[in-house]
Amino acid sequence: MRKALITLALFFVLSLSADAQCAMCGAIAETSTKTGSTVATGLNGGILYLMVFPYLILTVLGIAIYRHKKAQRTAAGSED
Repeated sequence: MRKALITLALFFVLSLSADAQCAMCGAIAETSTKTGSTVATGLNGGILYLMVFPYLILTVLGIAIYRHKKAQRTAAGSED
């Protein structure tokens, strides 16, 4: 329990510095939208592109684990 609390506390402390980048990206997107530039559209596309891969990796990993567990259950059931 103590390790979990320490890990949680470190997570919150270390994530505090990430707020600065969001404000800068927001300012750039807002300014470019007002001037008619397409930088905001490119920024949003880049964010979506970077967001897809972690979910894709987790999905593939989850399917692989599911298939492995299913194969183990099938093999254990056929041995009886």
